[in-house]
Order: sequence, then C-alpha cells, then structure tokens
Amino acid sequence: MSASSNGVSIWFNRKVVDPLLEILRRGAEPKLLAFSAALGLTIGLFPICGTTVILCGMAIALLRSHCHAPTVMLANVLATPIELSLVVPFLRFGEFISGGAHFPLTSDAFKKVLTGQASHEVLISIAHALLGWLVVTPLIFAALYMAFLPLFKVLVPKFSAVPLSPKKSLSSTEVRLKASDSRQG
Repeated sequence: MSASSNGVSIWFNRKVVDPLLEILRRGAEPKLLAFSAALGLTIGLFPICGTTVILCGMAIALLRSHCHAPTVMLANVLATPIELSLVVPFLRFGEFISGGAHFPLTSDAFKKVLTGQASHEVLISIAHALLGWLVVTPLIFAALYMAFLPLFKVLVPKFSAVPLSPKKSLSSTEVRLKASDSRQG
C-alpha cells in the first residue's frame, strides 16, 4: 500500500467511519438518521460548488429536531465527489427541460466564471443546472431515504449502546456490557 493511499485511508476513517460509528452508537432513531442522511446527500448534490455547507446549515436550522445535524453534515461531505460529477448532467437536464440552448463547456467559459467575467450564457447555464437539480431532487431524496431506512434499521441496533424504545429499558449494567461489546466487536 502506498503512502498516499494510506493517508486517504486514515483520512476516511477519521472523517467518515469514526463519525458514523459515533452517530450509530448514540442510538438515534433509524427514521431520523435515514431522513438526515438523505437530506445531507441531496443538498450535497446542489450544483453550485462551495454552497452546500451553508445550505445544510440552513436546513438544520429550519428543521431543528426533525433532523440529525451530524448525519446531515457527514452526508454532505460524502456527496462532494458526486456533486462534482453531476454538475454537467444537471446542466444538460435543465437545458432539456427548459428548451434552452446547449451551453458549450470550454476552457474559455470556465476562465470567465473564475475571473468573474461571467457572460449572460454562463449565468443562464447556472440557472439550467439549478433547474435540473430542482426537478430531480424529490426523486433523489425519496430514493435515498428508501435505501437508507432499512440500512439504519439494521445498523442502529447493532451499534447502539442505548435502547431504541423508551418502553425497553436496560439496567445500567446491561448498558455498560452492551457498550463494551460494541467497542470490542
């Protein structure tokens, strides 16, 4: 294993695996986690790079106890490479929906965006990408929620140190034993 792949592995474990395990150990409801993960990934696909953290923060502030903030933010981080790969498909889909002209993706257009000399066509292309994202967002969110719900229904009880239901109370000794088992396994 090369040093760079080892560094990526260390980063992935520290920034993704460890936070996910901590979330699961705290025993949040699977529905809440599925909703929050789907929300974070869906917002994380927003086709204007660099804005998703702010959008997730706004969603967390609006939804408050109806979402799990750490899960939303973790999912947002995981969405970044996917976001970058979907900007062009969102653009093309938005052009298709609106019947707009095909925007040529050239280095000149990219240079104008980076230097702040964005032409009218660049601004229209951004609007098309947003339109494409807005149209598919409900479908993406629903598909992710439906995929995550059974996953979290399995993972939460497996890693949780506290019971899922207030009706099902564990003694403090059972909680400590379950917590030590989950750390060892």
